[in-house]
Amino acid sequence: MKTNKFIAAAVALSFAGVSAPAMSQNTNQMLKGTGIGAAGGAVAGALIPGLGVGEGALVGAAGGAAITALTKGGKRYYRDSYGRKYYVDKRGRRHYK
Repeated sequence: MKTNKFIAAAVALSFAGVSAPAMSQNTNQMLKGTGIGAAGGAVAGALIPGLGVGEGALVGAAGGAAITALTKGGKRYYRDSYGRKYYVDKRGRRHYK
């Protein structure tokens, strides 16, 4: 019964994470967050008694996807010839920090 709750939570979190990619930068970031979460969850599943490696990977992947989807994507900053930092938005405009 405990296993079913973990799997249900993992599925619910993964759907929540996949359904909110609008704030995420792109699909590559979503996949990277999911992969990192799955790897961490697999390690946690191997170390925590009563939790399998596969279950830990599922929960970790769902958590990684949710966290990546809900956090704003990182901006890549550049420096101009005067040393000021800026990033470029989708329309190609510079925004100085």
